[in-house]
Amino acid sequence: MQRPAFLEYRDFRYLRLALALGLLALLGYPLANPAGGGYGGTWYGYGLGIASAGIVLLLGWYGIRKRRIPRDDERRLRQRRRQRMARQDKPETRAADDRRQIPAEDHWRFGGTLQGWLSAHVYLALLLVLLVSLHSGLRLGWNVHSLAFVLVLLITASGLLGTYAYLRYPRLITEALGDSTPEALRARIAELDELARQRALELPDEINALVTRAREQPLTGDGFLRGFLGRPAPCASAAAVLGLQAAARTLVSGEQPRLVRDLYTVMLQRQRLADAARRVNTYEARLRTWLWFHGPLTIALLAALVAHVASVLIYW
Repeated sequence: MQRPAFLEYRDFRYLRLALALGLLALLGYPLANPAGGGYGGTWYGYGLGIASAGIVLLLGWYGIRKRRIPRDDERRLRQRRRQRMARQDKPETRAADDRRQIPAEDHWRFGGTLQGWLSAHVYLALLLVLLVSLHSGLRLGWNVHSLAFVLVLLITASGLLGTYAYLRYPRLITEALGDSTPEALRARIAELDELARQRALELPDEINALVTRAREQPLTGDGFLRGFLGRPAPCASAAAVLGLQAAARTLVSGEQPRLVRDLYTVMLQRQRLADAARRVNTYEARLRTWLWFHGPLTIALLAALVAHVASVLIYW
């Protein structure tokens, strides 16, 4: 499996940063804590707690940055078009410039590149697990402090699943689509459906029924669980192909054999494309699922962090 660029961003800049900070925290832990064991109430524990809270807020800000950067791109692209208009660039020059992507480094003035933020997000999240563990001294109980610690572990686990998903499924989606796009794939299936309908009109009713069932079966209508597990309902297109194979052996008069052969070719293409569309649906479902946990858990962690800090300030 190929490593994505964000993990290697700037020669592993944020990995090296996380390792350095983690090593510093580990070296300071036995020196700064009392003989009875470390806990968050020492000066070192407070320092780790403040650093951990800062990392949590920084990681949460990534979600905001991720949605803001595309808007920055569009705004800057409009600005560049106005500048070209003022210079009276030739139309072909404008078109070539529009096709050129805005360099990722241009985002620095708005708070860093999206790829850099993602790289920091991954490695600082792993560092956070270490800092929170040292901050707590691995002392857990039935309280809001331990709840925040458990939420950090759950969020990190869901984030690792998300990293795995983005390593694996975009490549599989690209392989399933080939040189096409999801929109073009659906448009081609619709064209084959209309062609199959027209050719089936001159054939017996049972063949029309097979084609109709195939056309009416939703490409993504098998339910979320079936789609996520990659176990779609029996393909009506495959059933139509088998039915046409049987019909080709019984229809031997007039134009019907030729029509059946033509329809068989159309339905065979539809079966292949429908199978690709269902695979894309499965991969996209798996690609999205981890976010259903990651986002709500992040909100829960922010609430637990506020409660944790408030209780410390009030009662300690």
